[in-house]
Amino acid sequence: MQFLVRCGAVAVLGLAGCAAQTPESQLAPRSQTVRLCQGNTCTEQDRRISNLPGTQPTDAERRMQALAEVAERNPNAAYDLGLRLMRGDGIERNSYQAIEWLRKAGENGHLQAQLALGRIYLMGLEEMGPDPAQAESWLSLAAAKGSKEARDLLPQAQAAKKDEQSLYRVREAYRTSWSGWYSSAPYFWVWGASGWYQR
Repeated sequence: MQFLVRCGAVAVLGLAGCAAQTPESQLAPRSQTVRLCQGNTCTEQDRRISNLPGTQPTDAERRMQALAEVAERNPNAAYDLGLRLMRGDGIERNSYQAIEWLRKAGENGHLQAQLALGRIYLMGLEEMGPDPAQAESWLSLAAAKGSKEARDLLPQAQAAKKDEQSLYRVREAYRTSWSGWYSSAPYFWVWGASGWYQR
């Protein structure tokens, strides 16, 4: 019985120590690259598209790595990589990374990426719920560049930001059709014999 009391006290002290930490203090900063080693040779590879040591990347993985390198400096390529990640086209489908690449393109002024992000934040995506304030922000940027669809969606984002009922009506109205944009949107970059090139 005495052992149980001591263990209980240790458990309570351990939990109190965890509760005193903030989530930020528990996480180490995340690097954009990962160090992969095989034998005596180590290389830094992009964390978003990497392979385990000892495995050879497939042609599709090499193409996506090359596109990721272009996407770091070209908003059209960043948008394309976001679309490919949303679709699972040539790479494993990953909505989180897709949004990251779309944000990178949108932050660099890419109209289609801004509109796409506005749609995603207005409707929510998979496990991510809607965020009307983010939707309003992205749709405002796209509307300022002349997007008619962004101008049409902007009042809905503003209404959804004010009350849940408006958000529910918007989501119901677009539930079946809103995601069609990413299945039919064209790419800016295509793969050719000499690598990626812009159309």
